[in-house]
Amino acid sequence: MNPAPAVAIRPAALDRLARASERALRVAADPRLGLALLLMAAAWNAAAAAMRGGGALLDSVPYLILLGAILLSGLAAVAVRAPSAWGEWRRPGAPHAGEETLQGRVPFGRPLADEFRAELAATLRRAGYRVRSQGAGSRWNLAGVRRGWSRFAALGSHAALVLLVLGAAIGAAFGGETTFSLLPGDQALLGPARPGFTDSVRLERFDATFGPDGRPQRLDAAVTFLRAGEPVSRQLVQVNRPGSFGGYLVHGWTYGPAVRLRVTTLGGRVLLAGAVPLDGERDGLPSAFADLPAAQTTLGVTLVDAASNLVEIAAVTAAGRQDAGRLRPGDQRRVGDVIVRLDGFDAYVTFLARRDPGMALLFAGAGLLSLCLAISFWLPRRRFGLRLDGETLRLALRGERFDRPEGELERLRKMIEEAVR
Repeated sequence: MNPAPAVAIRPAALDRLARASERALRVAADPRLGLALLLMAAAWNAAAAAMRGGGALLDSVPYLILLGAILLSGLAAVAVRAPSAWGEWRRPGAPHAGEETLQGRVPFGRPLADEFRAELAATLRRAGYRVRSQGAGSRWNLAGVRRGWSRFAALGSHAALVLLVLGAAIGAAFGGETTFSLLPGDQALLGPARPGFTDSVRLERFDATFGPDGRPQRLDAAVTFLRAGEPVSRQLVQVNRPGSFGGYLVHGWTYGPAVRLRVTTLGGRVLLAGAVPLDGERDGLPSAFADLPAAQTTLGVTLVDAASNLVEIAAVTAAGRQDAGRLRPGDQRRVGDVIVRLDGFDAYVTFLARRDPGMALLFAGAGLLSLCLAISFWLPRRRFGLRLDGETLRLALRGERFDRPEGELERLRKMIEEAVR
């Protein structure tokens, strides 16, 4: 068999594949597509925040596909635009005529010598432009670009979006949240129990002050972080000031009252001695249940009146509600088959421990995006062209779409007039 046709077909197939790949890359780099993907991601996150149990939306495969599409769009935008940005910066060209290109003129009634063209180029360089001279004689022009590197800042905004997406994806895949309530002296693991994981937090004390209207003015939780049972760090957790340990941020999530009870049998055997957090609710009042397996009884505890510290205790068995009574601090009474004494009140704090390994990338992406946008808006790229048209030097200046550099055009025109004189 003659192998020549196969050899001839392969370059054509490779060319078609290269053209198709280039078209796909340009489609992926289209800013309209990137904006549409970002709006879809924003709507998805808003729906997840608004819906009950919406966190499952962020753990779904379609959401990961959407994040992957944003990532590819950002990478494609950088890949497509970076070579042209580099080429324009190193070898600037004159701006094209159009509505956004400003025009100016300087009268010039004598032949343009080579040394004078060099002087004009030096004048533009003093104005901050990178200048390239083209042509000779009457077909001559100067092309320049100022702050051409700022175009890379615009490309950096695409890279920043890539970092943001990567940070969000890593956080969704490997991050997690744990909530737990602690009374003073209690401790809990910062995350789900697993072999070798010992990082925990212990609540030492909780201090709160309230204003005349009853609103909290200060909520301070003194905590100790432990590793392998040994204290490592003591911190003060406040509102908008979380604790930090072992890659976890620990926030004070909420707080509430707790009652200190001493419960004994009729014979005096202690069944319960400690604080019971009222972290539930019954008829809009703080409440909780305390199980007493030895007495086959459950105590229902409700703070009936916070102003007078009145607590209702109800004894419930398998046969139903047996008895109930109300106590104030220091009171003791029989409730069902047990003796209950209310020693006083305490407070519990519910903490939220959050671990997000993608947070560093998120902050890096947000910082890079802010920096790139600031550079793009405050230090925009400007392109300049100067050519001889008969007895007149024609100026052309073009800024970015949001930039109309009339003042810059006038400055350059005056500098060129001084050089002509």
